[in-house]
Amino acid sequence: MNILLSFLLTTGLISFQQQTVKPRQGSYAVTNVTIETVSNGTIENGTIVVRGDRITAVGTNVDIPADAEVIDGSGLSVYPGLIDSGTRLGLTEIGSVQETTDSNEIGDITPQMQALTAINPNSVLIPVTRVSGVTTVISEPSGGMLPGTATMINLVGYTPEQMHAGDVRLLILEFPRKSSGGRRFGQAESDKDDSDARYKRAMEKLNEVWDRAELYEHIDAAYMADSNVGVRPEYAPEMAAIAPVIRGEMILMVKVNAEKDILAAIDWVASREIVEVVFSGVAEGWRVADKLADAGISCIVGPVFSMPTRQTDRYDRAYSNAGLLNDAGVKVAIRSGDAANVRNLPFNAGFAAAYGLGKEEALRAVTLTPAEIFGVADDYGSIEVGKKANFFISDGDPFEPATQIVGLFIDGFNVPIDSQHIRLYKEFLNRDEGRIQSVEVIPAVN
Repeated sequence: MNILLSFLLTTGLISFQQQTVKPRQGSYAVTNVTIETVSNGTIENGTIVVRGDRITAVGTNVDIPADAEVIDGSGLSVYPGLIDSGTRLGLTEIGSVQETTDSNEIGDITPQMQALTAINPNSVLIPVTRVSGVTTVISEPSGGMLPGTATMINLVGYTPEQMHAGDVRLLILEFPRKSSGGRRFGQAESDKDDSDARYKRAMEKLNEVWDRAELYEHIDAAYMADSNVGVRPEYAPEMAAIAPVIRGEMILMVKVNAEKDILAAIDWVASREIVEVVFSGVAEGWRVADKLADAGISCIVGPVFSMPTRQTDRYDRAYSNAGLLNDAGVKVAIRSGDAANVRNLPFNAGFAAAYGLGKEEALRAVTLTPAEIFGVADDYGSIEVGKKANFFISDGDPFEPATQIVGLFIDGFNVPIDSQHIRLYKEFLNRDEGRIQSVEVIPAVN
């Protein structure tokens, strides 16, 4: 058996290990590059030094450590790794195959469920995504009113724990949807009544759950302050999962899109005195941008590649939504809202840039702004000394489809530019390779 194995390795029949270049940390110096720091402007002909998982030096006059591996980036640019603020990456592989989807649990109220525990580090979608410059994502559970807690992951690692990008916890709330407000053409009056009744029941259920959670937190907090007062409530995982939001220790991510629903969500959040909150989706946010700005609620917009929500709207409202919100003073980040096509985040941002947001703000909306919203700006979102080494090297503007990503660092790992898409492209690029003579191409019969 050993002789056979040696033969197979020697002849290249078993060469997976030899051909696979793994990501690795170390000491690196990326030199002669244009650095788009996001936080401190552009540095021409600059150098970035990386040691371990951190950036240790940035600038034009940088001492390169003797043990650093030098990467000459002449003519290239470096950008911070892009952050997608809302995905199902790692939780869903093939949407139509139930066995490959682990994004939701049975039940309507499951806030105690944690997306991190279900992340699949071996998803083939992860390499496809990261070679597009997306280094970090928010991965969200779905299904139900309170489906669980989202997590932030870096797109490198063998386990969910290795991919975990810090203590970012986001409790997801699918806010109840209102009826259209009037009877649509062709809609029976009974259908409208049913819709109104469903919304009323949903809001009653949400308020009942929140009342219980507030009471649970109040009793628990009193007991923790003085164990001689009262009795600690019996542990209830659903209530314990909501309690950090009530205490202002966790962000509530409210999924909401329609104008009336956004206004209702603003009022509900204010009535519950929820401090840490962000709205996600916000397809009709542009209609109530001033209200969102007055409430001081940050918004995660997307997907930008969408149709108008109403037939009477301009074709470009989904594209211009982020820009209109930004103009009103709302802090805006961008999401793809996808799993298989998170790789298209740069182009979602590019469309937002072209339709009013502007290139600088669009880049910020997928780098530093989400880092600020999620409270991790000390580690992510820009190229600065002391921050995580999450950046990519490209031959142009990352929002342009023709741009190629030629280098990638995530959590300090020098990650090979490789994915299933790239391997398939190379495989079929020269389909006659290895043949003695080409196969004749038979013309099609008309």
